[in-house]
Amino acid sequence: MPYFLRKADTADIPAIEKLIDASVRGLQAQDYTPEQIDAALRTVFTVDSQLIEDGTYFVVEQDGEMIGCGGWSQRKTLCGGDHHAVRESTLMDPLLDAAKIRAIFVAPRWARQGIGSILLKAAEEAAMNAGFRRLEMGATLTGVPVYLRRGYRKVETMTVPLENGVTLPVVRMEKGC
Repeated sequence: MPYFLRKADTADIPAIEKLIDASVRGLQAQDYTPEQIDAALRTVFTVDSQLIEDGTYFVVEQDGEMIGCGGWSQRKTLCGGDHHAVRESTLMDPLLDAAKIRAIFVAPRWARQGIGSILLKAAEEAAMNAGFRRLEMGATLTGVPVYLRRGYRKVETMTVPLENGVTLPVVRMEKGC
């Protein structure tokens, strides 16, 4: 049965939260410690309702099951959800700024089956249709190899502050459209 891609809406938030938790715990354990994962799931790896409100966040379903989520942003925040302290919701200029690829998560049993690529392609196309000519993201260590294969390049490794002194290394990556 084919996958169904659609824009997320606020009714999807509980399912997105569960998907993010399962994805992070199931796919990122080789790159991050349990302490980093737990702290990230309380802060940076949370739903960003602004993306849903903006209509720039997507979900992929199969047979009514949400198996992936992700999107893009026209706002300055590079990464993080509603519970992350470092956010800047200012709209960017597509002629000057890079659109942000944001929060792509896949259910572990659907990993390596093209779901993330479906979401990435949808986000890239939507950003280009909005006039952006450059893309950037804060990629998890787990995602870096995938994004390198999709034409992104590493710009810098950053440390995202979480809570209680815990930090999360992420890689800022970019790509021209």
